[in-house]
Amino acid sequence: MNKKNFVKAKIHAQMTSAEMLKTIRELQGLSQLDLAKLTGMSQSNISALETGSKNIGRGQALVLAKAIKVHPAVILFPDFDIEQVA
Repeated sequence: MNKKNFVKAKIHAQMTSAEMLKTIRELQGLSQLDLAKLTGMSQSNISALETGSKNIGRGQALVLAKAIKVHPAVILFPDFDIEQVA
């Protein structure tokens, strides 16, 4: 296969940081309690972050990203599109 056979992926849904965190956690088969144990955060805090009732800050994003093994930008900027940057 060569490069010309591939089609560039497109964003199919806009996601918030909260939705991205929940999606990644669920894809990894982790419960909120599992993630809480990995991060040292409380389960209720994880819940608040995932529902969007509490914003995910830089420090929390760093801790969460390390626990779920992704770059923090994946959590903080889930809908970033380089082609929309002026």
